Amino acid sequence: MIQKKICFIGAGNMTRSIASGLVNSGYPAELIHATNPSEAKLQLLSQQLGIKVSHDNRQAAIEADVIVLAVKPQLMQQVCEALSDLDLSQKLIITIAAGVAASRYHDYFKQPIKLIRTMPNTPTQIGYGMTGLYAQPSVSAQDKALCEQIMQSGGETVWVSKEDDLNQVIALAGSSPAYFFLMMEAMIDSAKQDGVDEDLARQLVQQAALGAAQMVKQNPQLSAGQLRENVTSKGGTTAQALAAFEAANLRGIVRNAMHDCMDRAAEMAKQF
Repeated sequence: MIQKKICFIGAGNMTRSIASGLVNSGYPAELIHATNPSEAKLQLLSQQLGIKVSHDNRQAAIEADVIVLAVKPQLMQQVCEALSDLDLSQKLIITIAAGVAASRYHDYFKQPIKLIRTMPNTPTQIGYGMTGLYAQPSVSAQDKALCEQIMQSGGETVWVSKEDDLNQVIALAGSSPAYFFLMMEAMIDSAKQDGVDEDLARQLVQQAALGAAQMVKQNPQLSAGQLRENVTSKGGTTAQALAAFEAANLRGIVRNAMHDCMDRAAEMAKQF
């Protein structure tokens, strides 16, 4: 395990989940530093993980080998420009912000930097995340390995060769937990309308969703379509339900939603 001094600028949920994963996997807490304006967030991280915390972005960045930018996109320029007079040439910079193109960070920092863009999703908070990674050509293999190690503390990672492919990652993984939540929400609501107890409906739906995901993961030789067919008996109950989905053009709805997601990501990249 590569061990470097890491600072997280921003102490929100994603910082907490990544830092927790690092500490739980044996990464020394004393090598992790988080900064934030909120004293409450910092104290929570300090108490739970034993990491260093402060309000001083500059000092944290000076001391760090790796700077993880974990602030909202609309705050990114302000945060980066406040550090632009520091010598960042020997530091790896990782960003977890959606919608801010790699080229913009060079403008914000006003100097050449080693940058990796990452796109984690919320299941990273419980160790089941999926993170897309994009490294600029100036990033070494060792720095890529270090970033991969950091982000794998919250789940799995995948590299993309083109920055634009991160928009696909957003549609397929970054935003998609919400798609599944919506489906589960709709199923639970339907059951409630039919008089089923909400807790029972949730238990049934969440276990079915978990089981379905595990069947996909544990049977890589089978496509999702084949797994669906394996559950579907001709003329049976599952076939009837699937026919309703197909009649409502579920596939077209999903495709439109994913393209809208990618279009929005591209629009955001033009704003910042």
